[in-house]
Amino acid sequence: MPQLDTSTWFVTILSMVITLFIMFQLKISKHYYYHKPELSVHTLQKHTTPWENKWTKIYLPHLLPLQ
Repeated sequence: MPQLDTSTWFVTILSMVITLFIMFQLKISKHYYYHKPELSVHTLQKHTTPWENKWTKIYLPHLLPLQ
């Protein structure tokens, strides 16, 4: 039974790792990273709604008393 020739494994694995590294670098370099957002001066309008001042409960239909 012949022995397995492993003399080319190092070159194969090394070239695969280098190729993967280059591909990932190219893929990552195409991403656009947003800059830190600048603080913008906007006047926020406060909307008053009836449920802001009190806690409200949502009743599910199966929790309602039987009629």
